[in-house]
Amino acid sequence: MSTRDNTGPRDHHSGPVLSLPGWDALTTPAGAGLLDQASALRAAGTAFDKISQQLRRDGADPDTLSAALTVAGLREKAHPKFGPLAGEMLFTQAGLEQASRVPVAELHAARFAGCTTVADLGCGLGAESLAFLRAGLQVRAVELDPITAQFAHHNLSVEATALRDKHQSAPRFDVVTGDATAVGSADADGVFLDPARRTAGHRDTKRLISSDDYSPSLDFAFAAARSSRSGGVKLGPGIDRELIPDDAEAQWVSVDGQLVEMGLWFGAAARAGVRRAATVLRVHGGEPSTHELLAAADAPDAEVRELGEYLIEPDNAVIRARLIGLLGAELDAGMLHESIAYLTADRAVTTPFAQVFRVIEELPAKEKDLKRALAARGIGRLEIKKRGVDVDPAALRTRLRLRGPNSATLILSRSASRHMALLAERC
Repeated sequence: MSTRDNTGPRDHHSGPVLSLPGWDALTTPAGAGLLDQASALRAAGTAFDKISQQLRRDGADPDTLSAALTVAGLREKAHPKFGPLAGEMLFTQAGLEQASRVPVAELHAARFAGCTTVADLGCGLGAESLAFLRAGLQVRAVELDPITAQFAHHNLSVEATALRDKHQSAPRFDVVTGDATAVGSADADGVFLDPARRTAGHRDTKRLISSDDYSPSLDFAFAAARSSRSGGVKLGPGIDRELIPDDAEAQWVSVDGQLVEMGLWFGAAARAGVRRAATVLRVHGGEPSTHELLAAADAPDAEVRELGEYLIEPDNAVIRARLIGLLGAELDAGMLHESIAYLTADRAVTTPFAQVFRVIEELPAKEKDLKRALAARGIGRLEIKKRGVDVDPAALRTRLRLRGPNSATLILSRSASRHMALLAERC
């Protein structure tokens, strides 16, 4: 395996090419220079239309300029996911939307400790491959789309250069353009797959409804992951649980409260005795941290009980992993309703796995009476949360015609005996 830093990706592509005029020029010296000019002008505060006018006057090719301006805009959007490195990377809109955040990709890379080489089959723009390089792993990246493969090679070259500047060396990588089912993982002892779950294209793609339409198929992905020392498959968090293999660790991951993925881990990448994991990453608003609930199987639900002084909303990773009962046991909390993912307790708790609210009072559930009660309390700013009730919070907020200096949280739900409207505050 060679780094191929200067030669670009090897082409084993045999499918249709999705044309994007001007985009492939961004990996040439002239195109890269044009992109650098556009990015520098943008960093100086120049509006995109002004940049376009100036560079057109300077003789820029219209297609290449259009691509450069788009990528310059995507670099700005990519900063939350990739940090400062985004300013040197190449992106397509669809590739950026589907790329893993850096902390999540680094979680993936940690699963391959003990491996020498990881095959990233369906690498996209290379988010995981970048993390593999940083973890000291050699990378074989495979991507079906030629332009995305070129961009992935560029992005890996940027990372390899940064690593060499720090450490005088960098792991080797290879980018192959082709179908992962035909090209395969070669001699890699780790395999990671992120099957395409959206229609083909570089922008305005649509989510595939059926897992049968994923590319590569789940059958191929699971077989490839099982064939190596360590294997992983990244999927959407809403995947049908009946598709989860019995021999895999299923891990749901949320970042700052947003559920982002479900990963399946095979072989040495799976943890002994763990089949369900809820992983909660806190990235913003303090020191980055990672917290996990682990179990050998779905946890039995907590017992249903009457409303206590505190209402607890589990993180969606905990809900999807079906570990609400495990969290309830840790917090000495019970379910508000047997089919609704709210817990309740009599004492204040601090946990990274849930948002906790102190119940101020229970208000009338009927809308007319609720409106009157909120007006009497001078509540003009209202966060509305709901589970188990058919309510559009935005439409309800409009109908309530809120006025006043106070703010609060309204939680609409059901207990075993009644509909509830709870005025609450975040702990």
